[in-house]
Amino acid sequence: MSLGRRLAAEGLGSALLLAIVIGSGIMGEQLASGNVAIALLANALATGAGLSVLILVFGPVSGAHFNPLVSIAEAMRSGLPWREVPLYVAVQIAGSFAGVAAAHAMFGKPLFFASRHVRAGWPMLWSEVVAAFGLLLAILAISKTHPAATPFAVGAYITAAYWFTASTSFANPAVTLARAASDTFAGIRPEDVLGFIAAQAIGAIAAFWVYRWLFAYPGSGNRSP
Repeated sequence: MSLGRRLAAEGLGSALLLAIVIGSGIMGEQLASGNVAIALLANALATGAGLSVLILVFGPVSGAHFNPLVSIAEAMRSGLPWREVPLYVAVQIAGSFAGVAAAHAMFGKPLFFASRHVRAGWPMLWSEVVAAFGLLLAILAISKTHPAATPFAVGAYITAAYWFTASTSFANPAVTLARAASDTFAGIRPEDVLGFIAAQAIGAIAAFWVYRWLFAYPGSGNRSP
């Protein structure tokens, strides 16, 4: 695929992902009548299912990264040219903000408004380390060992991680930045964003090196593809 088509796929996929995350959070909160557990369940199921579909749709075009951490990891294992990484990241971020605006428009809210949802403290940051570690390890490993299962595995992991992490598993810098512009159920205060992204980077780096060690091929100099 041409670079232009791949970038378009990444941008569109990222936009749809954020529309799903934000829109399902708004709808879940509106219909749950104050029951946060029900709202979170709706948000998690919609996000996991939607992400699986988006990977199936856009995976053959761009790889369906939708996440700067995934694009960087792919470049580190020679799956994406380094010169294209900044372009992938740029369209992922732009697409994510477009998705936030689209979701807000569907529910009659301002296109962007800063979140007041507090997500601070070491438990939250540690949650993002764990969330990003698990997500990147799953993507790197399953895309090599069972590639056809990747969309469903990633969607299932995200659904589970909404519930087993205190942060509800952002695990994506582009998503984190965009969710700061949404004062809704899925939002995050702008002042909490930098800590989340740093924690996600730590988790992703750890996942990449664990992947290389666990899935090293004999005679390959302890390097996995």
